[in-house]
Amino acid sequence: MENLTLVGVLAGSLGLTALARRYNVSAPLLIVVVALGVALIPGVPRIELKPELILTVVLPPLLYSTSLDSSLTHFRANLRPIIGLGVVVGVVTAVVVAFVVHLLLPDLPWASALVLGAVVAPPDAVTAVAIGRKLGLPRGIMTVLTGESLVNDAAALTLYKVRRLCLRVDPGSIPVP
Repeated sequence: MENLTLVGVLAGSLGLTALARRYNVSAPLLIVVVALGVALIPGVPRIELKPELILTVVLPPLLYSTSLDSSLTHFRANLRPIIGLGVVVGVVTAVVVAFVVHLLLPDLPWASALVLGAVVAPPDAVTAVAIGRKLGLPRGIMTVLTGESLVNDAAALTLYKVRRLCLRVDPGSIPVP
């Protein structure tokens, strides 16, 4: 049943993306607005997908399509700002969010607070590149933006994996999905 739900969500997203291209609208923004509208309709069943499905089926093609537009030469030339923005700022943001969440919810384990920080920290690579293109940003800025978004996603996924390792060490915190 979950696979059928995933196929339905992906088909809906692809249909909305085609509609967005036809009317020259930002596809990610249209998908979010329509999903929010559908969620507010009374009686519509709640759709829940396992995080592993999103991480293994949905996210890689999105990141791959974004990476096709980036140049390895320009990526290497801008490696310092990309790493600085993608890893350092991403990890610092995740840790700060974890710290604030842990202060607000002291019963929440550090590993769970770190996961929340890892989820909130990275910007959406696909949306950032789409908006940058629409704004007509120069190639150098687009290279840094694309590289930072891709590296930031990798750093967030690494933090998610660290959380899973922390939970294995401290099994009393919360169950690992």
